[in-house]
Amino acid sequence: MSLSEKLQTLARRHDELAALLGQPGASADPARFARLSKEYAELDPIVAEWEAYRKLEREAADAAALLEDSANDPELRQLAREERERLKAELDKRYQELQMLLLPADPNDGRNVILEIRAGTGGEEAALFAANLFRMYGRFAEQNHWRLAVLSASPTPLGGYKELIAMLSGAGAYGALKFESGVHRVQRVPSTEAGGRIHTSACTVAILPEADDVEVTIDDKDLRIDVYRSSGPGGQSVNTTDSAVRITHLPTGLVVTCQDEKSQHKNKAKALKVLSARLYDLQRQAADAQRSADRRTQVGSGDRSERIRTYNFPQNRLTDHRINLTLHKLDSIMEGELGEVVDALATHHQAELLAALSGTP
Repeated sequence: MSLSEKLQTLARRHDELAALLGQPGASADPARFARLSKEYAELDPIVAEWEAYRKLEREAADAAALLEDSANDPELRQLAREERERLKAELDKRYQELQMLLLPADPNDGRNVILEIRAGTGGEEAALFAANLFRMYGRFAEQNHWRLAVLSASPTPLGGYKELIAMLSGAGAYGALKFESGVHRVQRVPSTEAGGRIHTSACTVAILPEADDVEVTIDDKDLRIDVYRSSGPGGQSVNTTDSAVRITHLPTGLVVTCQDEKSQHKNKAKALKVLSARLYDLQRQAADAQRSADRRTQVGSGDRSERIRTYNFPQNRLTDHRINLTLHKLDSIMEGELGEVVDALATHHQAELLAALSGTP
């Protein structure tokens, strides 16, 4: 179906909805009325833009006809040529806007984010890089006025993290970070390396949209909850009370632990929030598998074993392998200046979606 045919179909549906909503007693069924009203509101800007485009097309046709009829009037011919060029530029602009309006919206873009960072190959150096990544995302969160809260952490003696799970809360958090999932590789000379050799290690990052309670149902009978004494750096409550919580979701085998809080109830609540996000992500992956053709338009495959990015410290270079983006300002990026990378990934994703919109109006 061409873009013009798609727009004509949407315009007809817009008219149908207007007639349905205008019928006597249309609001007698509040749920149906709300559903139809929402669909009408979503189509309204698209149809308005389409009508404006068609109006410009008619004006362009008139300008072309005038250009043909003014062969013997140089002044009028020049005016007609200028008008035709102006309308052509306006039509191109409107066409781009129509394409943008037709792009499918990601309903998760406005959600909060569960950020999971895990050290991979590289031992302590990988754990230190996990801490660097967490700091980078934390600085980026500050720039966007998002709130950051650590849900669970497994620190290492040298200040790294084997695993860290945090919540980023704020407008557009998931939309900005959703392409960060994957394997992040680092190349640098570790502080413990006496010979000055460059080592390569890696961390895995997962970006999960926070799930609403109504979207994920967790049955108590599907959970095994174990409590145990917290471990880690000092503190009066460490190893004195059974405050740490491990929750196992029996149907899927997912395991979540939390021991950051002194209160067992708070640790349980945090662990359940992480479990909900992971279950929601599993649901999304299952739905995505049913729409494999649509998945081809995503940036990367979404497979978390995929190496998506390399951080080369000796060369001050960041390379995102999915879009062949190379920036020689790794120092500022590690301070949270992620905007250029995030924008480039979003633009590439948008271009992939636009390419799927075949035809012209």
